[in-house]
Amino acid sequence: MTTHTLGLIMHGVTGRMGMNQHLIRSIVAIRKQGGVTLSNGDKVMPDPILIGRNAEKMQALAQAHGIARWGTDLDAALANPADTVFFDAGTTQMRPTLLAKAIRAGKHVYCEKPIATNLNEAVEIARLAEASGLKHGAVQDKLFLPGLRKLDMLRRAGFFGRMLSVRLEFGYWVFEGDLQPIQRPSWNYRSEDGGGMILDMMCHWRYVLDNLFGEVKSVSCIGATHIPERWDEAGKPYKATADDAAYATAELIGHNGEPVIAQLNMSWATRVRRDDLVTFHVDGTHGSAVAGLTDCRAQSRVTTPRPVWNPDQKQTMDFFDQWQEVPDSQVFDNGFKIQWEHFIRHVVENEPYRWTLPEGAKGVQLVEVALQSWKERRWVDVPALHI
Repeated sequence: MTTHTLGLIMHGVTGRMGMNQHLIRSIVAIRKQGGVTLSNGDKVMPDPILIGRNAEKMQALAQAHGIARWGTDLDAALANPADTVFFDAGTTQMRPTLLAKAIRAGKHVYCEKPIATNLNEAVEIARLAEASGLKHGAVQDKLFLPGLRKLDMLRRAGFFGRMLSVRLEFGYWVFEGDLQPIQRPSWNYRSEDGGGMILDMMCHWRYVLDNLFGEVKSVSCIGATHIPERWDEAGKPYKATADDAAYATAELIGHNGEPVIAQLNMSWATRVRRDDLVTFHVDGTHGSAVAGLTDCRAQSRVTTPRPVWNPDQKQTMDFFDQWQEVPDSQVFDNGFKIQWEHFIRHVVENEPYRWTLPEGAKGVQLVEVALQSWKERRWVDVPALHI
Protein backbone atom coordinates (compact mmCIF):
# COMPACT_ATOMS: atom_id res chain seq x y z
CA MET A 1 0.00 0.00 0.00
CA THR A 2 1.24 3.45 -0.98
CA THR A 3 0.17 6.74 0.58
CA HIS A 4 -0.05 9.70 -1.79
CA THR A 5 -0.13 13.34 -0.68
CA LEU A 6 -2.71 15.76 -2.08
CA GLY A 7 -1.88 19.44 -1.69
CA LEU A 8 -5.08 21.34 -0.90
CA ILE A 9 -5.65 25.10 -0.63
CA MET A 10 -8.56 25.77 1.75
CA HIS A 11 -9.95 29.31 1.57
CA GLY A 12 -12.69 30.73 3.79
CA VAL A 13 -12.57 28.11 6.54
CA THR A 14 -12.88 30.50 9.49
CA GLY A 15 -16.64 30.72 8.91
CA ARG A 16 -19.11 28.37 10.56
CA MET A 17 -19.60 25.96 7.65
CA GLY A 18 -16.05 26.10 6.34
CA MET A 19 -14.49 25.44 9.72
CA ASN A 20 -16.91 22.93 11.23
CA GLN A 21 -18.07 20.86 8.26
CA HIS A 22 -15.24 21.14 5.75
CA LEU A 23 -12.11 21.54 7.85
CA ILE A 24 -12.81 19.76 11.14
CA ARG A 25 -15.42 17.14 10.23
CA SER A 26 -14.08 16.42 6.74
CA ILE A 27 -10.39 17.10 6.06
CA VAL A 28 -9.16 16.76 9.67
CA ALA A 29 -11.31 13.64 10.09
CA ILE A 30 -9.93 12.16 6.86
CA ARG A 31 -6.38 12.83 8.05
CA LYS A 32 -7.10 11.17 11.39
CA GLN A 33 -8.46 8.04 9.68
CA GLY A 34 -5.28 7.73 7.61
CA GLY A 35 -6.48 9.27 4.35
CA VAL A 36 -8.91 8.34 1.58
CA THR A 37 -8.75 4.76 0.30
CA LEU A 38 -8.45 4.32 -3.46
CA SER A 39 -9.81 1.41 -5.50
CA ASN A 40 -6.39 -0.32 -5.49
CA GLY A 41 -6.00 0.00 -1.72
CA ASP A 42 -3.62 2.96 -1.82
CA LYS A 43 -4.28 5.98 0.41
CA VAL A 44 -4.49 9.68 -0.33
CA MET A 45 -3.58 12.00 2.53
CA PRO A 46 -4.83 15.60 2.18
CA ASP A 47 -2.12 18.15 2.98
CA PRO A 48 -4.05 21.42 3.46
CA ILE A 49 -2.83 24.97 3.61
CA LEU A 50 -5.31 27.33 5.27
CA ILE A 51 -5.59 30.70 3.53
CA GLY A 52 -7.39 33.78 4.83
CA ARG A 53 -6.98 37.50 5.50
CA ASN A 54 -6.39 37.31 9.26
CA ALA A 55 -2.98 35.79 10.04
CA GLU A 56 -3.75 35.40 13.74
CA LYS A 57 -6.93 33.43 13.02
CA MET A 58 -5.20 31.29 10.40
CA GLN A 59 -2.35 30.38 12.72
CA ALA A 60 -4.65 29.58 15.66
CA LEU A 61 -6.94 27.44 13.52
CA ALA A 62 -4.05 25.53 11.97
CA GLN A 63 -2.38 24.88 15.33
CA ALA A 64 -5.64 23.78 16.93
CA HIS A 65 -6.06 21.02 14.37
CA GLY A 66 -2.53 19.87 13.72
CA ILE A 67 -2.15 21.54 10.34
CA ALA A 68 1.38 22.68 9.53
CA ARG A 69 0.66 25.16 6.75
CA TRP A 70 -1.29 28.40 6.77
CA GLY A 71 -0.98 31.84 5.18
CA THR A 72 -2.61 35.05 4.00
CA ASP A 73 -1.25 35.19 0.43
CA LEU A 74 -3.65 33.42 -1.92
CA ASP A 75 -1.58 34.24 -5.00
CA ALA A 76 1.47 32.55 -3.48
CA ALA A 77 -0.59 29.48 -2.60
CA LEU A 78 -1.98 29.26 -6.13
CA ALA A 79 1.54 29.54 -7.52
CA ASN A 80 2.68 26.45 -5.61
CA PRO A 81 2.55 23.48 -8.04
CA ALA A 82 2.43 21.02 -5.14
CA ASP A 83 -1.04 22.25 -4.19
CA THR A 84 -3.31 20.95 -6.93
CA VAL A 85 -6.79 21.52 -5.44
CA PHE A 86 -8.46 24.80 -4.46
CA PHE A 87 -11.47 24.85 -2.13
CA ASP A 88 -13.60 27.90 -1.33
CA ALA A 89 -16.10 28.41 1.48
CA GLY A 90 -15.83 32.20 1.62
CA THR A 91 -18.34 34.78 0.48
CA THR A 92 -20.63 33.99 -2.42
CA GLN A 93 -19.94 37.34 -4.09
CA MET A 94 -16.22 36.56 -4.39
CA ARG A 95 -16.59 32.89 -5.31
CA PRO A 96 -16.74 33.09 -9.13
CA THR A 97 -13.66 35.35 -9.22
CA LEU A 98 -11.71 33.08 -6.88
CA LEU A 99 -12.71 29.92 -8.76
CA ALA A 100 -11.74 31.48 -12.09
CA LYS A 101 -8.39 32.54 -10.65
CA ALA A 102 -7.73 29.02 -9.35
CA ILE A 103 -8.76 27.39 -12.62
CA ARG A 104 -6.47 29.68 -14.60
CA ALA A 105 -3.69 28.68 -12.19
CA GLY A 106 -4.31 25.07 -13.17
CA LYS A 107 -6.03 23.96 -9.97
CA HIS A 108 -8.90 21.52 -9.61
CA VAL A 109 -11.70 23.37 -7.78
CA TYR A 110 -14.31 22.42 -5.21
CA CYS A 111 -16.60 24.92 -3.48
CA GLU A 112 -19.55 25.60 -1.26
CA LYS A 113 -22.87 26.63 -2.69
CA PRO A 114 -24.20 28.85 -4.17
CA ILE A 115 -21.41 28.92 -6.73
CA ALA A 116 -22.43 32.51 -7.62
CA THR A 117 -25.04 35.11 -6.74
CA ASN A 118 -26.48 35.19 -10.28
CA LEU A 119 -26.95 32.77 -13.15
CA ASN A 120 -24.72 34.56 -15.66
CA GLU A 121 -21.71 34.26 -13.37
CA ALA A 122 -22.61 30.68 -12.44
CA VAL A 123 -22.80 29.62 -16.10
CA GLU A 124 -19.60 31.48 -16.94
CA ILE A 125 -17.56 29.78 -14.22
CA ALA A 126 -19.09 26.38 -15.01
CA ARG A 127 -18.17 26.77 -18.68
CA LEU A 128 -14.64 27.86 -17.78
CA ALA A 129 -14.26 24.78 -15.57
CA GLU A 130 -15.63 22.46 -18.24
CA ALA A 131 -13.33 23.88 -20.92
CA SER A 132 -10.26 23.67 -18.67
CA GLY A 133 -10.22 19.90 -18.47
CA LEU A 134 -9.69 20.21 -14.71
CA LYS A 135 -11.79 18.46 -12.07
CA HIS A 136 -14.51 20.55 -10.43
CA GLY A 137 -17.28 20.08 -7.90
CA ALA A 138 -19.89 21.89 -5.84
CA VAL A 139 -21.13 20.87 -2.41
CA GLN A 140 -24.45 18.99 -2.52
CA ASP A 141 -24.38 17.76 1.04
CA LYS A 142 -28.11 17.16 1.57
CA LEU A 143 -27.95 14.12 -0.73
CA PHE A 144 -25.71 12.42 1.83
CA LEU A 145 -27.94 12.97 4.85
CA PRO A 146 -28.90 9.63 6.45
CA GLY A 147 -32.60 10.53 6.35
CA LEU A 148 -32.55 11.31 2.64
CA ARG A 149 -30.43 8.26 1.85
CA LYS A 150 -33.08 6.11 3.51
CA LEU A 151 -35.79 7.96 1.60
CA ASP A 152 -33.92 7.36 -1.64
CA MET A 153 -33.63 3.67 -0.81
CA LEU A 154 -37.42 3.51 -0.50
CA ARG A 155 -37.75 5.26 -3.85
CA ARG A 156 -35.32 2.91 -5.59
CA ALA A 157 -37.15 -0.08 -4.09
CA GLY A 158 -40.45 1.09 -5.62
CA PHE A 159 -42.00 1.63 -2.19
CA PHE A 160 -43.97 4.74 -3.18
CA GLY A 161 -45.58 3.29 -6.29
CA ARG A 162 -46.42 6.35 -8.39
CA MET A 163 -45.03 9.36 -6.54
CA LEU A 164 -47.63 12.09 -6.12
CA SER A 165 -46.22 14.91 -4.04
CA VAL A 166 -43.38 16.16 -1.86
CA ARG A 167 -43.81 18.57 1.03
CA LEU A 168 -40.64 20.16 2.40
CA GLU A 169 -40.65 22.04 5.70
CA PHE A 170 -37.42 23.76 6.66
CA GLY A 171 -36.43 26.30 9.28
CA TYR A 172 -36.46 27.45 12.87
CA TRP A 173 -36.54 30.70 14.83
CA VAL A 174 -33.37 32.74 14.38
CA PHE A 175 -33.12 35.14 17.32
CA GLU A 176 -33.31 38.80 16.40
CA GLY A 177 -30.38 39.66 18.68
CA ASP A 178 -32.00 42.13 21.06
CA LEU A 179 -33.30 39.67 23.66
CA GLN A 180 -31.16 36.61 22.92
CA PRO A 181 -27.85 36.26 21.02
CA ILE A 182 -28.07 35.58 17.29
CA GLN A 183 -27.21 32.06 16.10
CA ARG A 184 -26.70 32.90 12.42
CA PRO A 185 -24.39 35.58 10.93
CA SER A 186 -25.99 38.97 10.46
CA TRP A 187 -24.98 39.09 6.77
CA ASN A 188 -27.54 36.34 6.13
CA TYR A 189 -30.24 39.02 6.44
CA ARG A 190 -28.62 41.69 4.22
CA SER A 191 -29.16 41.24 0.49
CA GLU A 192 -26.22 43.53 -0.28
CA ASP A 193 -23.94 41.03 1.49
CA GLY A 194 -25.30 37.97 -0.30
CA GLY A 195 -27.95 37.06 2.26
CA GLY A 196 -31.47 35.76 1.80
CA MET A 197 -33.41 32.55 2.25
CA ILE A 198 -34.05 32.03 -1.47
CA LEU A 199 -30.39 32.45 -2.43
CA ASP A 200 -29.22 30.29 0.47
CA MET A 201 -31.64 27.39 0.22
CA MET A 202 -33.15 27.15 -3.27
CA CYS A 203 -29.81 25.95 -4.63
CA HIS A 204 -30.02 23.08 -2.09
CA TRP A 205 -33.58 22.19 -2.99
CA ARG A 206 -32.72 22.08 -6.71
CA TYR A 207 -30.35 19.15 -6.41
CA VAL A 208 -32.52 17.38 -3.83
CA LEU A 209 -35.60 17.64 -6.05
CA ASP A 210 -33.78 16.72 -9.27
CA ASN A 211 -32.02 13.69 -7.79
CA LEU A 212 -34.69 12.23 -5.52
CA PHE A 213 -38.08 13.26 -6.83
CA GLY A 214 -38.02 14.66 -10.35
CA GLU A 215 -36.71 17.35 -12.66
CA VAL A 216 -37.98 20.84 -11.80
CA LYS A 217 -40.07 22.25 -14.67
CA SER A 218 -41.76 25.35 -13.22
CA VAL A 219 -41.99 27.31 -9.98
CA SER A 220 -44.31 29.70 -8.19
CA CYS A 221 -42.65 31.45 -5.25
CA ILE A 222 -43.23 34.29 -2.80
CA GLY A 223 -40.59 35.55 -0.39
CA ALA A 224 -40.93 37.62 2.76
CA THR A 225 -38.89 39.65 5.20
CA HIS A 226 -40.89 38.83 8.31
CA ILE A 227 -38.42 40.41 10.76
CA PRO A 228 -37.53 43.87 9.39
CA GLU A 229 -35.00 44.79 12.10
CA ARG A 230 -32.27 42.63 13.62
CA TRP A 231 -29.17 43.11 15.77
CA ASP A 232 -25.68 42.20 14.56
CA GLU A 233 -22.68 40.53 16.24
CA ALA A 234 -21.79 43.80 18.00
CA GLY A 235 -25.31 44.24 19.32
CA LYS A 236 -26.12 47.08 16.95
CA PRO A 237 -29.53 47.22 15.22
CA TYR A 238 -29.67 47.06 11.45
CA LYS A 239 -32.34 46.89 8.76
CA ALA A 240 -32.94 43.41 7.35
CA THR A 241 -32.91 43.80 3.56
CA ALA A 242 -33.01 40.13 2.60
CA ASP A 243 -35.86 37.64 2.64
CA ASP A 244 -35.95 35.49 5.78
CA ALA A 245 -38.67 33.15 4.48
CA ALA A 246 -40.00 31.81 1.20
CA TYR A 247 -42.98 29.70 0.16
CA ALA A 248 -42.89 27.91 -3.18
CA THR A 249 -44.71 25.33 -5.26
CA ALA A 250 -42.86 23.46 -7.98
CA GLU A 251 -43.98 21.20 -10.80
CA LEU A 252 -41.67 18.24 -11.32
CA ILE A 253 -41.39 15.53 -13.94
CA GLY A 254 -40.83 12.38 -11.91
CA HIS A 255 -38.33 9.70 -12.80
CA ASN A 256 -41.12 7.65 -14.36
CA GLY A 257 -42.30 10.61 -16.46
CA GLU A 258 -45.34 11.29 -14.26
CA PRO A 259 -45.94 14.75 -12.73
CA VAL A 260 -45.01 15.35 -9.09
CA ILE A 261 -46.03 18.42 -7.08
CA ALA A 262 -43.54 19.82 -4.55
CA GLN A 263 -44.35 22.35 -1.83
CA LEU A 264 -41.36 24.11 -0.29
CA ASN A 265 -41.80 26.09 2.93
CA MET A 266 -38.62 27.61 4.39
CA SER A 267 -38.37 30.14 7.19
CA TRP A 268 -36.00 31.58 9.79
CA ALA A 269 -39.08 32.99 11.53
CA THR A 270 -40.90 29.80 12.51
CA ARG A 271 -40.97 27.73 15.69
CA VAL A 272 -40.49 24.02 15.20
CA ARG A 273 -43.18 21.44 15.87
CA ARG A 274 -42.20 18.58 13.57
CA ASP A 275 -39.75 15.69 13.60
CA ASP A 276 -36.67 17.73 12.64
CA LEU A 277 -35.42 21.13 11.48
CA VAL A 278 -36.07 19.94 7.94
CA THR A 279 -38.57 17.27 6.89
CA PHE A 280 -39.44 15.81 3.50
CA HIS A 281 -42.93 14.27 3.36
CA VAL A 282 -43.42 12.13 0.26
CA ASP A 283 -46.80 10.68 -0.73
CA GLY A 284 -47.25 7.93 -3.30
CA THR A 285 -49.97 5.54 -4.39
CA HIS A 286 -48.40 2.61 -2.53
CA GLY A 287 -46.86 4.35 0.44
CA SER A 288 -45.67 7.53 2.14
CA ALA A 289 -42.54 8.48 4.04
CA VAL A 290 -41.23 11.37 6.12
CA ALA A 291 -37.49 11.94 6.34
CA GLY A 292 -35.50 14.31 8.51
CA LEU A 293 -31.78 14.82 8.80
CA THR A 294 -31.09 11.35 10.19
CA ASP A 295 -34.35 9.41 10.50
CA CYS A 296 -36.99 8.24 8.06
CA ARG A 297 -40.42 6.82 8.82
CA ALA A 298 -42.72 5.08 6.36
CA GLN A 299 -46.36 4.02 6.06
CA SER A 300 -47.32 1.51 3.40
CA ARG A 301 -50.60 1.17 1.56
CA VAL A 302 -51.68 -1.85 3.59
CA THR A 303 -50.82 -0.28 6.96
CA THR A 304 -52.54 3.06 6.25
CA PRO A 305 -55.14 3.69 9.01
CA ARG A 306 -58.70 4.88 8.44
CA PRO A 307 -59.15 8.15 10.35
CA VAL A 308 -62.67 9.49 10.80
CA TRP A 309 -63.42 13.19 10.54
CA ASN A 310 -65.55 14.23 13.51
CA PRO A 311 -65.09 17.82 14.70
CA ASP A 312 -67.37 17.12 17.68
CA GLN A 313 -65.00 14.63 19.32
CA LYS A 314 -61.38 14.86 20.40
CA GLN A 315 -59.08 12.94 18.04
CA THR A 316 -58.14 9.58 19.56
CA MET A 317 -55.55 8.51 16.99
CA ASP A 318 -51.86 9.21 17.57
CA PHE A 319 -50.86 9.86 13.97
CA PHE A 320 -47.15 10.05 14.78
CA ASP A 321 -47.28 6.53 16.23
CA GLN A 322 -48.66 4.98 13.04
CA TRP A 323 -45.39 5.10 11.08
CA GLN A 324 -42.64 2.49 10.93
CA GLU A 325 -39.03 3.64 11.29
CA VAL A 326 -36.64 2.74 8.48
CA PRO A 327 -33.73 1.11 10.34
CA ASP A 328 -30.06 2.11 10.19
CA SER A 329 -28.86 -0.71 7.94
CA GLN A 330 -25.38 0.84 7.68
CA VAL A 331 -23.14 3.34 9.42
CA PHE A 332 -23.72 6.82 8.02
CA ASP A 333 -20.65 9.03 7.99
CA ASN A 334 -20.72 12.84 7.85
CA GLY A 335 -22.25 13.90 4.54
CA PHE A 336 -19.67 16.61 3.85
CA LYS A 337 -16.84 14.15 4.53
CA ILE A 338 -18.37 11.55 2.19
CA GLN A 339 -18.53 14.05 -0.66
CA TRP A 340 -14.96 15.18 0.03
CA GLU A 341 -13.83 11.56 -0.25
CA HIS A 342 -15.69 11.21 -3.56
CA PHE A 343 -14.07 14.38 -4.90
CA ILE A 344 -10.57 13.35 -3.81
CA ARG A 345 -10.97 9.98 -5.54
CA HIS A 346 -12.30 11.82 -8.60
CA VAL A 347 -9.17 13.99 -8.69
CA VAL A 348 -6.65 11.23 -8.00
CA GLU A 349 -8.06 8.24 -9.89
CA ASN A 350 -10.82 9.78 -12.02
CA GLU A 351 -13.69 8.16 -10.12
CA PRO A 352 -17.01 9.15 -11.79
CA TYR A 353 -18.37 12.30 -10.19
CA ARG A 354 -21.64 14.03 -11.00
CA TRP A 355 -21.80 16.88 -8.46
CA THR A 356 -20.03 19.34 -10.74
CA LEU A 357 -20.12 23.12 -11.22
CA PRO A 358 -22.79 22.81 -13.96
CA GLU A 359 -24.95 21.08 -11.34
CA GLY A 360 -24.18 23.99 -9.02
CA ALA A 361 -25.27 26.38 -11.76
CA LYS A 362 -28.66 24.64 -11.85
CA GLY A 363 -29.10 25.60 -8.21
CA VAL A 364 -28.43 29.26 -9.00
CA GLN A 365 -30.89 28.99 -11.89
CA LEU A 366 -33.65 27.91 -9.51
CA VAL A 367 -32.77 30.84 -7.24
CA GLU A 368 -33.25 33.29 -10.13
CA VAL A 369 -36.47 31.63 -11.26
CA ALA A 370 -37.87 31.82 -7.71
CA LEU A 371 -36.89 35.49 -7.39
CA GLN A 372 -38.45 36.23 -10.78
CA SER A 373 -41.66 34.48 -9.78
CA TRP A 374 -41.81 36.52 -6.55
CA LYS A 375 -41.13 39.79 -8.37
CA GLU A 376 -43.60 39.16 -11.19
CA ARG A 377 -46.14 37.27 -9.03
CA ARG A 378 -46.54 34.39 -11.51
CA TRP A 379 -45.47 30.85 -12.42
CA VAL A 380 -42.09 30.74 -14.17
CA ASP A 381 -40.80 27.83 -16.28
CA VAL A 382 -37.34 26.37 -15.61
CA PRO A 383 -35.69 25.83 -19.02
CA ALA A 384 -32.97 23.28 -19.68
CA LEU A 385 -29.59 24.74 -18.75
CA HIS A 386 -26.91 24.23 -21.36
CA ILE A 387 -23.32 24.62 -20.14
